[in-house]
Amino acid sequence: MSEPVDQEIAAIKAVLSALAPLSEKAQVSVLEYVTKRLELPVGLGLQIPTLHPGPPLQELPPIQTTPAHIKDLKSQKKPRSANEMAAIVAYYLSNSAPADKRKATINQKDIETFFKIAEFPLPEQVRATLPNAKNAGYFDLAGDGEYKLNAVGHNLVAHSMPRGSGSAGKPASVEIDDRVRSVHDPGIDRPGNASPNSPSPRQFGQR
Repeated sequence: MSEPVDQEIAAIKAVLSALAPLSEKAQVSVLEYVTKRLELPVGLGLQIPTLHPGPPLQELPPIQTTPAHIKDLKSQKKPRSANEMAAIVAYYLSNSAPADKRKATINQKDIETFFKIAEFPLPEQVRATLPNAKNAGYFDLAGDGEYKLNAVGHNLVAHSMPRGSGSAGKPASVEIDDRVRSVHDPGIDRPGNASPNSPSPRQFGQR
């Protein structure tokens, strides 16, 4: 009883040894030929399973580098004036807003809406906000009450805000205060206001 089993094992080893150095395509060809040559029924499990590529990997969404909400953008850029906030609104609507909400120009209604959403104080004269921002150099007039953020305004929001975020020295106001203090310091001698203990030119001449 063991002899047929031993012969079967030996045959399997021989087949495997013969197929091992061949490519997958060659192995399939050999097995198909042997199956036909020996007139073996199709479906005996002699086929080598082929690997099918899986579904393509889904592309990762692009990294969001700009805040997707006007309030977040305002917090990041820290505008110090209505002009700067108007530039932020225009930048947001042209670059960061949802696709169906994006627009290339803004108007007074956008100022009122997005100043409120961002919790930025509305100016007393809202209608003057965009004209003032245009005069500051951030916008170009697009007509019919519409204003378009220009390159200066874009660079302001994208690259120059928040202002004063570097490790600079004293603010200009402090430096001015220091100079004013030096002018009014009674301990500093100035022409025409000499200290009582300072020698006069006449005293120098007597020496």
